[in-house]
Amino acid sequence: MRDNLALREERGALLKEAKKLHARGRLTPADQAKFNSLMQRAAALKEEIDGIENGMTYGALGGGFIEQEDPDPREFRNMPTRHEQRAETRKEKAHREAFLSYLRFGITNMPQEQRNLLEREYRDMGVGLGGGAFPGSTSGFFVPLGFVNEICAAMKYYGPLLDPDVSQFMDTATGNPLPYPSDNDTQIMGERVAESQQVTEQDVSLGQIMFYAWKYSSKMVKVSLELMQDSAFNMEEWLIKVLAIRLGRILVSDFTNGVGSGQQQPYGIVTATVANGPLVTAIGSSGNDGTSAGSDTIGSDDLTNLIHAIDPLYRPGASFMMNDQTLQSILKVKDKFGRPILDPNLQAAAPNSFLGYPIRVNNFMMTLQTQASSPQVTVNSVIFGDFKRFLVRRVRDMSLLVLRERFADYAQIAFLAFARYDASPLYGGTGPAFPFACLQNVY
Repeated sequence: MRDNLALREERGALLKEAKKLHARGRLTPADQAKFNSLMQRAAALKEEIDGIENGMTYGALGGGFIEQEDPDPREFRNMPTRHEQRAETRKEKAHREAFLSYLRFGITNMPQEQRNLLEREYRDMGVGLGGGAFPGSTSGFFVPLGFVNEICAAMKYYGPLLDPDVSQFMDTATGNPLPYPSDNDTQIMGERVAESQQVTEQDVSLGQIMFYAWKYSSKMVKVSLELMQDSAFNMEEWLIKVLAIRLGRILVSDFTNGVGSGQQQPYGIVTATVANGPLVTAIGSSGNDGTSAGSDTIGSDDLTNLIHAIDPLYRPGASFMMNDQTLQSILKVKDKFGRPILDPNLQAAAPNSFLGYPIRVNNFMMTLQTQASSPQVTVNSVIFGDFKRFLVRRVRDMSLLVLRERFADYAQIAFLAFARYDASPLYGGTGPAFPFACLQNVY
């Protein structure tokens, strides 16, 4: 049985001969038959090589490692991916394939046409708040369109605030501080004017909400060289999963509980509502089931009071947001006839609802305790309002750095993703003029 290195050398010779034939342009029938034969033999050798490598262990190699030939970057041009099912333009497909080639081989080992495509987009990462957007002299490439869209689709499942169908998104080309105008004219009415009477002057009180561009990273992800050279390993799928989980968690956490620009964080919806919006103290579920349930429970009266704490103009399109454990507690509450107080969900994909308002799960919100505390605690258990009035600012596309030299002595390549975001409720006043209300359980 030939060793792995001999098989790779034979396969390399077959591919080299096939490329010479292909470079001639239009092939004669004889050349075409020879080309097909060469490619079939190369494919058979690839299967044999994969079978040997999958069965190898360190001990089977005699306590040492074999030197493996770097794969030809051109072999990955037509590598099947799930993007083939997406309606991509020719430009998008070429860009994505060039980007994947860059991930595996680096800019110096890529085919020249793919290298030219990416070098047109090579850029310094620009200037953000307090200096460079990235520490040191770092640089990278825009992630392809399909890649970014996949990551956003994955991140939203970590909380509703990352779902464009729930929150409002604003994309900007730069990360400069961006003032967003607001006004509070809710206490001012028009007037009746008699004939020949002068109208009254009344200016509008204008304010502004400042949006920044806080930098987030996925933390470093290292991959072994052996794994990078495995053509069966879907690098794109794996990076989507890892980076989406990491960025999604930190973003939803800050969008929920961030304390604002003073701490270089977004103004989280819970933090902003507690500081500016109506607060409703829970009375519990005893009125529903006739038990002695205390203030560590939530009943239908609590949710009704929360709905009516905000202005009626904010209620169309509004919804509840709570932790999954809080939702579980409410689902168990029944009226005195044994019926659940929440509206029954008749469609598998539809969320739970109360009085027609959807209930959205955000596990970065606080959970209800099972027992009272001494001293008392205050749990901000439920938020209600129109989440289209929660604005997420997103600066350009996510950027991905590939660190090839830092861990070269470990035969590893590291990946690091950066994204710049900010978020805040859009509001012009406090109290009922604020578009969200918070239910508090005090016990």
